[in-house]
Amino acid sequence: MVPDRRPDNMARITTPELAEAFIAEQVAALQEQIGDQKVLLALSGGVDSSVVAALLIRAVGQHLTCVHVNHGLLRKGEPEQVIQVFRDQMNANLIYVDAVDRFLDKLAGVTDPETKRKIIGGEFIEVFAEEARKLDGIRFLAQGTIWPDILESEQGIKAHHNAGGLPDDMQFELVEPVKILFKDEVRMVGKALGLPDNMVYRQPFPGPGLGVRCPGAITRDRLEAVRESDAILREEFAKNGLADKVWQYFTIVPDFKSTGVKDGKRAFEWFVVIRAVNTADAMTATVEPIPYDLLMHIVDRITHEVPGVNRVLYDLTPKPTGTIEWE
Repeated sequence: MVPDRRPDNMARITTPELAEAFIAEQVAALQEQIGDQKVLLALSGGVDSSVVAALLIRAVGQHLTCVHVNHGLLRKGEPEQVIQVFRDQMNANLIYVDAVDRFLDKLAGVTDPETKRKIIGGEFIEVFAEEARKLDGIRFLAQGTIWPDILESEQGIKAHHNAGGLPDDMQFELVEPVKILFKDEVRMVGKALGLPDNMVYRQPFPGPGLGVRCPGAITRDRLEAVRESDAILREEFAKNGLADKVWQYFTIVPDFKSTGVKDGKRAFEWFVVIRAVNTADAMTATVEPIPYDLLMHIVDRITHEVPGVNRVLYDLTPKPTGTIEWE
Protein backbone atom coordinates (compact mmCIF):
# COMPACT_ATOMS: atom_id res chain seq x y z
CA MET A 1 0.00 0.00 0.00
CA VAL A 2 1.09 3.57 -0.64
CA PRO A 3 1.69 5.39 2.66
CA ASP A 4 -0.92 8.05 3.50
CA ARG A 5 1.78 10.67 3.93
CA ARG A 6 5.02 11.39 2.13
CA PRO A 7 7.86 10.14 4.34
CA ASP A 8 10.03 12.98 5.63
CA ASN A 9 13.17 11.17 4.47
CA MET A 10 11.88 10.32 0.98
CA ALA A 11 14.41 11.29 -1.70
CA ARG A 12 13.05 13.48 -4.49
CA ILE A 13 12.61 11.42 -7.69
CA THR A 14 14.92 13.27 -10.06
CA THR A 15 16.47 10.47 -12.14
CA PRO A 16 15.20 7.61 -14.33
CA GLU A 17 16.75 5.14 -11.86
CA LEU A 18 14.76 6.54 -8.93
CA ALA A 19 11.62 6.57 -11.11
CA GLU A 20 12.13 2.91 -12.04
CA ALA A 21 12.60 2.01 -8.37
CA PHE A 22 9.33 3.79 -7.49
CA ILE A 23 7.52 2.03 -10.35
CA ALA A 24 8.73 -1.42 -9.24
CA GLU A 25 7.67 -0.68 -5.66
CA GLN A 26 4.24 0.61 -6.71
CA VAL A 27 3.52 -2.21 -9.15
CA ALA A 28 4.12 -4.71 -6.33
CA ALA A 29 1.97 -2.66 -3.92
CA LEU A 30 -0.86 -2.35 -6.47
CA GLN A 31 -0.80 -6.08 -7.21
CA GLU A 32 -1.02 -6.79 -3.48
CA GLN A 33 -3.85 -4.28 -2.92
CA ILE A 34 -5.97 -5.14 -5.98
CA GLY A 35 -5.19 -8.82 -6.52
CA ASP A 36 -7.58 -10.21 -9.12
CA GLN A 37 -10.27 -7.60 -8.40
CA LYS A 38 -11.34 -4.88 -10.86
CA VAL A 39 -10.39 -1.21 -10.74
CA LEU A 40 -11.96 1.80 -12.45
CA LEU A 41 -10.24 5.05 -13.49
CA ALA A 42 -11.54 8.30 -14.96
CA LEU A 43 -8.83 9.01 -17.54
CA SER A 44 -8.76 12.66 -18.58
CA GLY A 45 -5.50 12.54 -20.54
CA GLY A 46 -3.81 14.85 -18.04
CA VAL A 47 -0.44 13.84 -16.64
CA ASP A 48 -1.67 12.61 -13.24
CA SER A 49 -4.46 10.31 -14.45
CA SER A 50 -2.31 9.14 -17.39
CA VAL A 51 0.57 8.11 -15.10
CA VAL A 52 -1.87 6.29 -12.79
CA ALA A 53 -3.34 4.49 -15.83
CA ALA A 54 0.11 3.44 -17.07
CA LEU A 55 1.10 2.19 -13.60
CA LEU A 56 -2.11 0.17 -13.27
CA ILE A 57 -1.79 -1.28 -16.77
CA ARG A 58 1.66 -2.53 -15.82
CA ALA A 59 0.41 -3.87 -12.48
CA VAL A 60 -3.00 -5.42 -13.23
CA GLY A 61 -3.48 -5.18 -17.01
CA GLN A 62 -7.04 -5.94 -18.10
CA HIS A 63 -8.35 -5.76 -14.53
CA LEU A 64 -8.25 -1.97 -15.07
CA THR A 65 -11.08 -0.21 -16.91
CA CYS A 66 -10.41 3.37 -18.00
CA VAL A 67 -13.30 5.71 -18.80
CA HIS A 68 -12.48 8.72 -20.98
CA VAL A 69 -15.33 11.24 -21.12
CA ASN A 70 -15.15 13.69 -24.01
CA HIS A 71 -17.24 16.62 -22.79
CA GLY A 72 -16.43 18.78 -25.81
CA LEU A 73 -14.21 21.09 -23.75
CA LEU A 74 -10.86 19.42 -24.44
CA ARG A 75 -8.08 20.87 -26.56
CA LYS A 76 -7.64 19.92 -30.19
CA GLY A 77 -6.40 16.35 -30.62
CA GLU A 78 -6.61 15.35 -26.95
CA PRO A 79 -9.39 12.71 -27.10
CA GLU A 80 -7.67 11.12 -30.10
CA GLN A 81 -4.35 11.02 -28.23
CA VAL A 82 -5.89 9.27 -25.22
CA ILE A 83 -7.32 6.56 -27.51
CA GLN A 84 -4.08 6.18 -29.46
CA VAL A 85 -1.78 5.97 -26.42
CA PHE A 86 -3.88 3.82 -24.11
CA ARG A 87 -6.06 1.67 -26.36
CA ASP A 88 -3.80 1.30 -29.40
CA GLN A 89 -0.32 1.33 -27.82
CA MET A 90 -0.86 0.06 -24.27
CA ASN A 91 -3.78 -2.27 -25.01
CA ALA A 92 -5.81 -0.75 -22.18
CA ASN A 93 -9.41 -1.67 -21.52
CA LEU A 94 -10.69 1.80 -22.47
CA ILE A 95 -14.28 3.03 -22.64
CA TYR A 96 -14.63 6.21 -24.72
CA VAL A 97 -17.77 8.25 -24.02
CA ASP A 98 -18.77 10.94 -26.52
CA ALA A 99 -20.79 13.25 -24.27
CA VAL A 100 -20.20 16.46 -26.25
CA ASP A 101 -23.85 17.17 -27.04
CA ARG A 102 -24.95 16.31 -23.53
CA PHE A 103 -22.54 18.79 -21.90
CA LEU A 104 -22.98 21.61 -24.40
CA ASP A 105 -26.78 21.35 -24.27
CA LYS A 106 -26.65 21.65 -20.46
CA LEU A 107 -24.33 24.69 -20.72
CA ALA A 108 -26.41 26.52 -23.33
CA GLY A 109 -27.27 30.04 -22.19
CA VAL A 110 -25.30 29.80 -18.89
CA THR A 111 -23.07 32.83 -18.33
CA ASP A 112 -22.01 32.67 -14.66
CA PRO A 113 -18.53 31.09 -14.34
CA GLU A 114 -19.26 29.22 -11.09
CA THR A 115 -22.53 27.86 -12.44
CA LYS A 116 -20.69 26.63 -15.54
CA ARG A 117 -18.08 24.91 -13.37
CA LYS A 118 -20.76 23.20 -11.26
CA ILE A 119 -22.65 22.00 -14.36
CA ILE A 120 -19.46 20.59 -15.91
CA GLY A 121 -18.33 18.90 -12.67
CA GLY A 122 -21.79 17.56 -11.85
CA GLU A 123 -22.43 16.24 -15.34
CA PHE A 124 -19.02 14.56 -15.42
CA ILE A 125 -19.86 12.66 -12.22
CA GLU A 126 -23.24 11.68 -13.73
CA VAL A 127 -21.67 10.34 -16.93
CA PHE A 128 -18.91 8.51 -15.07
CA ALA A 129 -21.42 6.98 -12.63
CA GLU A 130 -23.62 5.80 -15.51
CA GLU A 131 -20.66 4.04 -17.11
CA ALA A 132 -19.57 2.53 -13.79
CA ARG A 133 -23.05 1.08 -13.19
CA LYS A 134 -22.78 -0.82 -16.50
CA LEU A 135 -19.74 -2.70 -15.18
CA ASP A 136 -19.83 -5.70 -12.86
CA GLY A 137 -17.53 -6.38 -9.95
CA ILE A 138 -15.71 -3.05 -9.68
CA ARG A 139 -14.22 -2.84 -6.20
CA PHE A 140 -11.58 -0.11 -6.56
CA LEU A 141 -11.57 3.46 -7.85
CA ALA A 142 -8.18 4.82 -8.96
CA GLN A 143 -7.42 8.54 -8.79
CA GLY A 144 -4.58 10.81 -9.80
CA THR A 145 -4.28 12.51 -6.42
CA ILE A 146 -0.80 13.98 -5.85
CA TRP A 147 0.92 15.31 -2.72
CA PRO A 148 0.17 19.03 -3.32
CA ASP A 149 -3.57 18.14 -3.56
CA ILE A 150 -3.40 16.64 -0.08
CA LEU A 151 -1.40 19.55 1.36
CA GLU A 152 -3.77 22.14 -0.16
CA SER A 153 -6.86 20.33 1.11
CA GLU A 154 -5.35 20.23 4.62
CA GLN A 155 -4.64 23.94 4.45
CA GLY A 156 -8.17 24.70 3.25
CA ILE A 157 -6.95 26.07 -0.10
CA LYS A 158 -9.09 23.71 -2.17
CA ALA A 159 -11.27 20.66 -1.75
CA HIS A 160 -9.50 17.34 -2.19
CA HIS A 161 -10.86 15.72 -5.36
CA ASN A 162 -11.77 12.37 -3.84
CA ALA A 163 -14.70 10.06 -4.52
CA GLY A 164 -17.04 12.05 -2.31
CA GLY A 165 -18.98 13.37 -5.28
CA LEU A 166 -20.11 9.95 -6.49
CA PRO A 167 -23.66 8.75 -5.77
CA ASP A 168 -24.29 6.84 -2.51
CA ASP A 169 -24.77 3.52 -4.29
CA MET A 170 -21.19 3.65 -5.56
CA GLN A 171 -18.85 2.69 -2.75
CA PHE A 172 -15.30 2.01 -3.91
CA GLU A 173 -11.99 1.49 -2.16
CA LEU A 174 -9.57 4.18 -3.34
CA VAL A 175 -6.33 3.47 -5.19
CA GLU A 176 -4.01 6.49 -5.27
CA PRO A 177 -0.56 5.30 -6.34
CA VAL A 178 1.05 8.74 -6.89
CA LYS A 179 -0.42 10.55 -3.88
CA ILE A 180 2.97 11.04 -2.18
CA LEU A 181 4.60 12.54 -5.29
CA PHE A 182 5.12 16.14 -6.36
CA LYS A 183 4.18 17.07 -9.93
CA ASP A 184 7.78 17.00 -11.23
CA GLU A 185 8.16 13.46 -9.81
CA VAL A 186 4.91 12.34 -11.48
CA ARG A 187 6.33 13.56 -14.80
CA MET A 188 9.60 11.67 -14.21
CA VAL A 189 7.63 8.48 -13.47
CA GLY A 190 5.46 9.03 -16.57
CA LYS A 191 8.55 9.37 -18.73
CA ALA A 192 9.96 6.13 -17.29
CA LEU A 193 6.64 4.39 -18.03
CA GLY A 194 6.99 5.31 -21.71
CA LEU A 195 4.25 7.95 -21.99
CA PRO A 196 4.78 10.51 -24.80
CA ASP A 197 6.44 13.83 -23.91
CA ASN A 198 3.46 15.94 -24.94
CA MET A 199 1.36 14.03 -22.40
CA VAL A 200 3.97 13.90 -19.63
CA TYR A 201 4.92 17.58 -19.94
CA ARG A 202 1.43 18.85 -20.71
CA GLN A 203 0.88 22.31 -19.29
CA PRO A 204 -1.70 22.77 -16.51
CA PHE A 205 -5.26 22.51 -17.77
CA PRO A 206 -8.36 23.38 -15.70
CA GLY A 207 -10.92 20.72 -14.84
CA PRO A 208 -13.71 22.53 -16.74
CA GLY A 209 -11.37 22.67 -19.75
CA LEU A 210 -12.06 25.21 -22.47
CA GLY A 211 -15.32 26.03 -20.71
CA VAL A 212 -13.47 28.63 -18.63
CA ARG A 213 -11.74 30.04 -21.73
CA CYS A 214 -15.03 30.79 -23.45
CA PRO A 215 -16.32 33.58 -21.12
CA GLY A 216 -20.06 34.13 -21.27
CA ALA A 217 -22.57 31.59 -22.55
CA ILE A 218 -20.69 28.85 -24.40
CA THR A 219 -21.62 28.40 -28.06
CA ARG A 220 -20.25 25.69 -30.32
CA ASP A 221 -18.80 28.06 -32.90
CA ARG A 222 -17.04 30.24 -30.31
CA LEU A 223 -15.78 27.15 -28.49
CA GLU A 224 -14.34 25.96 -31.80
CA ALA A 225 -12.62 29.35 -32.19
CA VAL A 226 -10.98 28.82 -28.78
CA ARG A 227 -9.89 25.29 -29.73
CA GLU A 228 -8.44 26.26 -33.12
CA SER A 229 -6.67 29.42 -31.92
CA ASP A 230 -5.22 27.50 -28.96
CA ALA A 231 -3.90 24.82 -31.34
CA ILE A 232 -2.17 27.50 -33.46
CA LEU A 233 -0.61 29.09 -30.37
CA ARG A 234 0.66 25.73 -29.09
CA GLU A 235 2.05 24.82 -32.51
CA GLU A 236 3.93 28.12 -32.85
CA PHE A 237 5.30 27.98 -29.29
CA ALA A 238 6.58 24.44 -29.94
CA LYS A 239 8.18 25.46 -33.26
CA ASN A 240 9.89 28.49 -31.75
CA GLY A 241 11.28 26.98 -28.54
CA LEU A 242 8.80 28.60 -26.15
CA ALA A 243 6.84 25.50 -25.15
CA ASP A 244 9.40 24.50 -22.50
CA LYS A 245 10.09 28.09 -21.38
CA VAL A 246 6.52 29.20 -20.63
CA TRP A 247 4.58 27.61 -17.77
CA GLN A 248 1.09 28.16 -19.21
CA TYR A 249 -0.14 29.58 -22.50
CA PHE A 250 -3.57 29.52 -24.08
CA THR A 251 -6.24 31.56 -25.82
CA ILE A 252 -9.57 32.99 -24.69
CA VAL A 253 -12.51 34.07 -26.87
CA PRO A 254 -14.94 36.28 -24.90
CA ASP A 255 -18.55 36.73 -25.94
CA PHE A 256 -17.93 40.13 -27.52
CA LYS A 257 -17.61 41.20 -31.14
CA SER A 258 -15.86 44.12 -32.78
CA THR A 259 -15.85 45.60 -36.26
CA GLY A 260 -13.13 44.56 -38.69
CA VAL A 261 -12.50 44.25 -42.41
CA LYS A 262 -12.17 40.97 -44.33
CA ASP A 263 -12.01 40.67 -48.12
CA GLY A 264 -12.86 44.35 -48.42
CA LYS A 265 -16.09 43.94 -46.42
CA ARG A 266 -17.16 44.85 -42.90
CA ALA A 267 -16.72 41.88 -40.54
CA PHE A 268 -18.40 41.96 -37.12
CA GLU A 269 -16.55 39.12 -35.36
CA TRP A 270 -14.95 37.92 -32.10
CA PHE A 271 -11.49 38.67 -30.81
CA VAL A 272 -8.96 36.17 -29.46
CA VAL A 273 -6.94 36.95 -26.33
CA ILE A 274 -3.52 35.31 -25.92
CA ARG A 275 -2.36 34.55 -22.37
CA ALA A 276 1.19 33.36 -21.63
CA VAL A 277 2.60 33.39 -18.10
CA ASN A 278 5.41 32.04 -15.96
CA THR A 279 5.09 31.15 -12.30
CA ALA A 280 6.77 29.10 -9.60
CA ASP A 281 3.69 28.32 -7.51
CA ALA A 282 0.64 29.72 -9.40
CA MET A 283 0.09 32.19 -6.55
CA THR A 284 1.77 34.95 -8.55
CA ALA A 285 2.59 35.04 -12.26
CA THR A 286 4.54 37.18 -14.72
CA VAL A 287 3.74 37.72 -18.39
CA GLU A 288 6.05 36.11 -20.96
CA PRO A 289 7.50 38.61 -23.48
CA ILE A 290 6.79 36.97 -26.84
CA PRO A 291 9.17 38.16 -29.62
CA TYR A 292 7.29 40.76 -31.67
CA ASP A 293 7.82 39.08 -35.06
CA LEU A 294 6.51 35.79 -33.69
CA LEU A 295 3.53 37.55 -32.12
CA MET A 296 2.67 39.14 -35.47
CA HIS A 297 2.95 35.75 -37.19
CA ILE A 298 0.58 34.20 -34.64
CA VAL A 299 -1.87 37.09 -35.12
CA ASP A 300 -1.75 36.59 -38.88
CA ARG A 301 -2.43 32.86 -38.60
CA ILE A 302 -5.29 33.21 -36.10
CA THR A 303 -7.08 35.98 -38.00
CA HIS A 304 -6.78 34.14 -41.32
CA GLU A 305 -7.26 30.51 -40.18
CA VAL A 306 -9.88 30.71 -37.42
CA PRO A 307 -13.44 31.35 -38.64
CA GLY A 308 -15.34 34.17 -36.96
CA VAL A 309 -12.26 36.00 -35.62
CA ASN A 310 -10.95 39.36 -36.84
CA ARG A 311 -8.79 40.63 -33.99
CA VAL A 312 -6.12 39.34 -31.55
CA LEU A 313 -5.11 40.88 -28.20
CA TYR A 314 -2.25 39.99 -25.84
CA ASP A 315 -3.06 40.00 -22.13
CA LEU A 316 -0.23 41.89 -20.38
CA THR A 317 -1.70 41.59 -16.88
CA PRO A 318 0.40 39.83 -14.20
CA LYS A 319 -1.06 37.98 -11.21
CA PRO A 320 -2.01 39.94 -9.19
CA THR A 321 -4.09 41.80 -10.30
CA GLY A 322 -5.34 39.34 -12.92
CA THR A 323 -5.77 35.62 -12.28
CA ILE A 324 -4.08 33.22 -14.71
CA GLU A 325 -7.38 31.98 -16.11
CA TRP A 326 -10.10 34.50 -16.98
CA GLU A 327 -12.93 32.64 -15.27
